[in-house]
Order: sequence, then C-alpha cells, then structure tokens
Amino acid sequence: MLSLDVRIWAIAPIKRAKKTTYKVRWGVAGQQFGKTYASKQLAESRRSELLAAQRRGESFDCELGLPESEIRAMRTNVTWYQNAIEFMDTVWPALAPGSRRKLAEALATVTVALTEPMIDPVDHAFAFRWLVNWSFNGRNRLSAIQDEEAASAVEWIAAHSLPMSALTDPQLARRAYNSTTTDSFGRPYAVNTYRNKKKGLNGAIRYAIEMGRVDANPLDRISTIPPKRKSAVDRTVVISPAQARSLLDGVRGQGPTGPRLVAFFAVLYFAGLRPSEALALRIADCHLPEQGWGNLRFAESVPYANAAWTDDGQTSPRQSLKHRARGQSRTVPACPELVAHLKAHVEAFGTASDGRLFFRLDGGPIRHATYAKIWARTRAQVLTPEQFASPLARRPYDLRHAAVSTWLSAGVPAPQVAEWAGHSVEMLLSTYAKCIDGSDQETRAHRRIDALLNPADEAASGGEPETGTQMGHGD
Repeated sequence: MLSLDVRIWAIAPIKRAKKTTYKVRWGVAGQQFGKTYASKQLAESRRSELLAAQRRGESFDCELGLPESEIRAMRTNVTWYQNAIEFMDTVWPALAPGSRRKLAEALATVTVALTEPMIDPVDHAFAFRWLVNWSFNGRNRLSAIQDEEAASAVEWIAAHSLPMSALTDPQLARRAYNSTTTDSFGRPYAVNTYRNKKKGLNGAIRYAIEMGRVDANPLDRISTIPPKRKSAVDRTVVISPAQARSLLDGVRGQGPTGPRLVAFFAVLYFAGLRPSEALALRIADCHLPEQGWGNLRFAESVPYANAAWTDDGQTSPRQSLKHRARGQSRTVPACPELVAHLKAHVEAFGTASDGRLFFRLDGGPIRHATYAKIWARTRAQVLTPEQFASPLARRPYDLRHAAVSTWLSAGVPAPQVAEWAGHSVEMLLSTYAKCIDGSDQETRAHRRIDALLNPADEAASGGEPETGTQMGHGD
C-alpha cells in the first residue's frame, strides 16, 4: 500500500562511549522508520534521497517505508536465481511429482546459463545437479544437508546470477532461450525436452512480470522457429495380433518376474491402458464374466516418481487420469482373451492389500525400470534381428498404440475409440491417422480412385464401380 503522507525529520546523532552514529528518521502514514549510519555524511546523503523523492511527489510504501522508485529498483534487481526459486515454490503445490522434477531441470538449465562471467570456476554439471535437487526442491532445501563442495557451487551460482532486469538485453534473452534448445555441447534437445525447458523459462518470466520485476516477456522478440513436435504415431511401431501373442508368451519366460507381468502387458495391448493406469488397476475395477466380454473401469493412475518430488515421500502416489478431472473414471472393454489373462493372473498371484493387480513380491509398486527391462529382453528373444532393430513395439507404451490402432482399423467409430483411449476425437485422429487400416486403407483408396478414373475397366473386370456419391458419403 502506498501513501503520500510522508514526514522526514532531522538527523539524530546517537552518542556512544567510543563513537557517534547518525540516524535518519521518517514516517509514512503514521508508521515510523529509521536507519543508522556510521558517518554524518552518509546519513545526510540518505536523507537527501528521501527528501528528493518526496519533492518529486512519489508515494512511499507503507510497509517498507521506501519511495516507489526504490521499490521498483529492488524488484528489478532480484536475480534470476532468486526469482526462479520463488516461482518454483509458488507453483510446487499444484504440480504432479514428475512435473516438479521437469520444471526444476528447466530452471536449473537456464540458471546455469544466466551467470556472469561465462567462464567461471564452477563445474556446471555438478552445479546443475544441486540446483535441481536442492535449490529448486523446497523440501530438500529445508531438510537436506549440502557438503562443502555443493554449498560452494550453489553459493557461487547465487552470487553470480544475473538480475532479472538484465533480460531486457536482447543478447542475454537470446542466451536464455538458446539454453532451452541445445545442451552445453551444442547438441539439440529432443522436442519434448525443449518444450519442457521453454515452458519453465516462460513460466519464471511470467512470474517476474507478475511481481513487477520485468515489464514484458523478452522472449516475445525472438523470432526463431521452434522445432516441431512429432505427434502422429508411426505405423512401424504397431505390432500384429500374432506378434503380440508371441511377445506375451515370451514375457512368461523372463525369470521369476516375467509371469507376474504377462497380464500387465496384456492389459496394455488388449485394453489400450497407459502403463501408469494399468499399475493402478484394482480387482474392484474389473468385471470379468465367465464367458464373453468384460470391462475395466478405473479413475486413477500411478506414474512412478522419485520420492524426493512427492509430498509424502512415496514413490508412486495415486493421481487422477490423464486429461480427466479428479474422480472422473473411464471404462474400456475387455475382450475374452484379456479376461482369461486377468483371471489366470489373480488365481496365480492374488492381489495386493489394497486390491492392486500388479505389484512386487513385497507388495510394493512395480517400477518402470523393471517392466521396461523385461520387455526389452523379451523383444530380443522373440523378434527377428531386423524386427528387434526396428521401432516395432520398442516401448511398452507402443502396446497401447497397437490397441488403439486395432480398434480404429476394425471400424469402431472414432468417438467411441477416443472415449476408451482417454483422448479427444481431434487428438485421436491426428495421432493415429497413419495407423488406421494399415496398408489395406491404401489398397481400398487405390481401388476407389481407379473406379472413378476408369469406370469401363472396372465394369469389364466384373467389379462394381463405386460412384463419387458413394465414396463421398463413405469417407
């Protein structure tokens, strides 16, 4: 709150046994402020500054007692490092654990770049790790103890971090932006990595604008075209039903852990669940009839997260489904083959104490590294060398792509597939456009075009040409 009710008194000498100091006193809206100086000259200089601000008609802050111009200067002198920490602490409660870690990595990347001088005594890789896991992790910053080397590195970064006002320099704004596009060796980041780092940079700048530390986003002046994200699923990752069954059989032979994961991978392939959704699946979510189709109804997922980024120190906190509000569920069909897999799994391994179908021997959550390693070994044993070297089902997530592609190719209406997959219709069609029907789609398209271009040839061959009206309605 600002006020023009300002009074500035004469300097008051404070005599002590060995030395006399001098106190500048002033009041704002009835609240008194003061500061003591070692010499009369310093005190007079400060009093003159306050008087000059008062004569200019500046308002004074009622809490800090400072002129408006000095408040603005204080805000703009906040360093990037300070601003980034405040921004992280502000958004932390609303972020999922994985998003917290990604944002911390983005802020650390830019923080290392925005230090002066560019050549310095700090190992940037070492400083980066501590910035991520300490500076931009509020829980660790309050509890974790740094060793001497780590403390020295972080202190150096904090002391040499550029002020937010420096970003008005186009070259420094470009330096900040470039740190999100390429690593320290000049290698371009993957598109998703770039998007995460750019999002963190923009978020911290928007927070600085909100706090009055910068007037506008300096990145708006940068005209570089960002790399395009590859959103469509490549047809070459999609496996056939026969390949899927061979891989599921191969998982069963992967040591003591393999048999516990057969139904897990079957859920990804036959029901199109994301791995985090399958890991959250409970027996109560499953309708498994004696015959025919069943269904899976679920409302949570358990993406794996390092305990350092969770609120309760757990590694797999349950959260709402992707693209859905908390508590909103999704139901997907379970074909008879999947029903059989799930029944056999429950009969062989039972359920965890909370009803989860997929869990470790000790009852804990299955980690990404565990099922990814089992899947990689299975691919190496089941697929041919050429297939193994190809993108074919390279990731467990590709089983979900195969499921959605199968539904579309089978002629299931796009809105229904989108509901099962947890997508919007627009995202579904743009993501899986290349997978619908596979090569048969092209073959049918060729026949339709030939029928229109050469109706006589089609009639001579005994076929029934498809008219333009039919094709228009059919497509």
